[in-house]
Amino acid sequence: TGQATGREARCAARFPDTDVLVFGHSHIPWDTVAPGGLRLLNPGSPTDRRRQPHHTFMTAEISAGRLAEVALHRL
Repeated sequence: TGQATGREARCAARFPDTDVLVFGHSHIPWDTVAPGGLRLLNPGSPTDRRRQPHHTFMTAEISAGRLAEVALHRL
């Protein structure tokens, strides 16, 4: 997904028919919505917190084919 600056716009342009994009590697929790409605989620990391105060993971609930709830959990 690249640098944080401009991430929403880049991802929306690259994945125009996507509703939810889950990404990782940065180990930094992220939950935003691009202007076109694309939801971007990064669960952080349960093993390597990289400049973050806590280890994290994320859960998501899907109901009737739609993303219903997202929760970030600290360990």
